[in-house]
Amino acid sequence: MEDLTPRQTVRELDKYIIGQEQAKKAVAIALRNRYRRRLLEDELREEILPKNILMIGPTGVGKTEIARRLARLVKAPFIKVEVSKFTEVGYVGRDVESMIRDLVETAIQMEKQEKMKEVEDKAGEMVEDRLMEYLMPTRKRSTSPFNLFLSSPSQEDNGDEDKEESEAQERVRSRRERIREKLRSGELEEHMIEIEVESSHSPMLEIFSGQGVEEMGINMQDLFGGMFPKKKKKRRVTIAQAREILKQQEAQKLIDMDEVTEEARERVEQSGIIFLDEIDKIAGKEDSHGPDVSREGVQRDILPIVEGSTVITKHGPVKTDHILFIAAGAFHMAKPSDLIPELQGRFPIRVELESLSEEDFRQILTEPQNALIKQYVALLGAEEVEVKFLESGIAELARIARRANEQMENIGARRLHTVLEKLLEEISFAGPELGGQKIEINDKFVQDQLEGIIKDKDLSRYIL
Repeated sequence: MEDLTPRQTVRELDKYIIGQEQAKKAVAIALRNRYRRRLLEDELREEILPKNILMIGPTGVGKTEIARRLARLVKAPFIKVEVSKFTEVGYVGRDVESMIRDLVETAIQMEKQEKMKEVEDKAGEMVEDRLMEYLMPTRKRSTSPFNLFLSSPSQEDNGDEDKEESEAQERVRSRRERIREKLRSGELEEHMIEIEVESSHSPMLEIFSGQGVEEMGINMQDLFGGMFPKKKKKRRVTIAQAREILKQQEAQKLIDMDEVTEEARERVEQSGIIFLDEIDKIAGKEDSHGPDVSREGVQRDILPIVEGSTVITKHGPVKTDHILFIAAGAFHMAKPSDLIPELQGRFPIRVELESLSEEDFRQILTEPQNALIKQYVALLGAEEVEVKFLESGIAELARIARRANEQMENIGARRLHTVLEKLLEEISFAGPELGGQKIEINDKFVQDQLEGIIKDKDLSRYIL
């Protein structure tokens, strides 16, 4: 993270998100301020709070993607929550503290995977020993697929018993070495063996682990899970599959879950990012009509978490003071000033994201590393159908997407998914029969497939 300057952060985001320079700069500065804060003395470090960001813009322009890619860039725990699903305390529904508990669970999984990656080599060595035990057990197993290695030639009765035992042990050792060599060389990867795995299914406990109890920070599975021995079941798998299953088991034995939990909590407190989507949906006034459960009440519940408080989770208390909150909303029906003043003050950085132009659509189709056209070309290429998009076809697609957004609801770049899916519907359907063919997508092809739908406004509302 220390090597990641704001300019480099923006450059990385540019690989996946077209335009929206102002929003990218805002999150890049917020990210760099976290690094700067770590360099300060402890006393001053605690006083510096993150500058939360409010993104204002229509759907499909990149608000969520900017926050998600930022978190991936620095391997920060990240969750996206829709604030409209929360209700004021006292009503049925999720309470706002559940977002912190979800973030902690995400951080634990991240930390666990990283720790398991560190012990991967050691776990691999232990897996080899376990596979050897299945293939050629220390004690003879009639079920072993390698009994032919265990059968020893009959011995004549004339000889010293100790000598016979020593020779037998030497033969077993030699056979074990031969099997181990085959195991390492990959010759046995397709052989089937039967292994024991822990059964994670506990139907009796799942009844209790509903949302209500979880909201209080209690996990019934953890509470009662230790009272019952874990069930084991046998699975018949190839050695290649067994290797992966056993590697997971051995890696989990090598990591200290208490340490994982402690480091995950620290990670949440110091570098967690929460994306509060649809914040405009709770920005209505109290006298607004509708079935919504106290929008202002939800705002007041969110406020202490954004301000900085301690949330009790099943893994221990978590302070929210230094979690970065990025809120976003279209604000078509409401304005940021409709939020309660205290909450407005907790989002000092405001950036407005622009609606996407025809040129933006063209770039979105082709330039990002995960560009839609690249995805469709790869999907059809899997069945040896070579699809090539010409410049004229891409320009026509961008024009149709922009026009559809103007005529109907503006859903931003998400319109491209619909347009492309409809464009390639027949090719995708006939894909298995088109293997080996080359198909060029030009402006005429796009018009033939889509122009009729665009002209019929009623039809386009249903299909595009």
